Amino acid sequence: MTQAPTTTRQIVLASRPHGAPTAENFRLEEVDLPEPDEGQVLVRNSIMSVDPYMRGRMNDVKSYVPPFQVDAPLDGGAVGEVIASRSADVPVGAHVLHGLGWREHLVVSAAKVTVIDTDAAPASRYLGLLGMTGLTAYVGLTAIAQLREGDTVFVSGAAGAVGQSVGQIAKALGAARVVGSAGSPAKIERLLELGYDAAFNYKETSVRDGLREVAPDGIDVYFDNVGGDHLEAAIGHLNKFGRVAMCGAISQYNATEPAPGPRNLFQAIGKGLTLRGFIVGQYPELAEEYRAKASGWLADGQLVGDETFRDGLEGAPQAFMDLLEGANTGKMLVRL
Repeated sequence: MTQAPTTTRQIVLASRPHGAPTAENFRLEEVDLPEPDEGQVLVRNSIMSVDPYMRGRMNDVKSYVPPFQVDAPLDGGAVGEVIASRSADVPVGAHVLHGLGWREHLVVSAAKVTVIDTDAAPASRYLGLLGMTGLTAYVGLTAIAQLREGDTVFVSGAAGAVGQSVGQIAKALGAARVVGSAGSPAKIERLLELGYDAAFNYKETSVRDGLREVAPDGIDVYFDNVGGDHLEAAIGHLNKFGRVAMCGAISQYNATEPAPGPRNLFQAIGKGLTLRGFIVGQYPELAEEYRAKASGWLADGQLVGDETFRDGLEGAPQAFMDLLEGANTGKMLVRL
């Protein structure tokens, strides 16, 4: 029997960033690792997720999740293997999903982990298509945008983890046409391979012109991952009674001054538009419904997703910074 470690490494928030995060905002440290008490498990993390929403948590502002604390470890989605257990429900050898990434080991209540089947799908999928990423896409399309068969859907940040999921799920739910934006020719090519009907490079053309070219008859649904000029262009191009699912605004996360709102928001009045923000955690009742559908879509090839991997806990801060700059295609993950 392998002896459990007595120390582990973790990434802490060394300081709050002003603008884009830098390496100086993170610190790698070694800390003591306690033995699990009754009802707890010791987990060795194998893979962790870095996600855009984490940038907001680096600021000391009130939001839908508490901010990260300076000199305390960061956290986020991760998968690992139980190497010691004092819980009958979660035995040694079980693979579990939990919310305490950014560290190599953790002791946690067994009630706060979810046992996953890594024979049915790779562990990384539970952080992506079978996890929060895929569920975010599904909630945004169904509960928020109320997607209808025959709709034309526009997705910004389409080559990211959520964006890839949105396009494919929209098609599976009956969208007639799905178009997207991304920031490189390679990403555009990949979107077409994933079933997008058309896509444009927002770095080579204005969003307004690109959207007009790929969706000449307008759009019915806009799934917003970017905000800024993308949201303004989408408002101008939405058909009457169009719907916007406001999921993210990555173009503004590193801004040091308040970003101006869309200059054409008044068009929402005459067009009867609906613009609605959402947080995936507000819709737990849809998780089981989504997993059932996603399992079928994965099995028949309707739903696939790219993964961009970095290695080592020490590489996690750079992976996160690269994510904010669009260096990933699909889900950005760190192997520990």
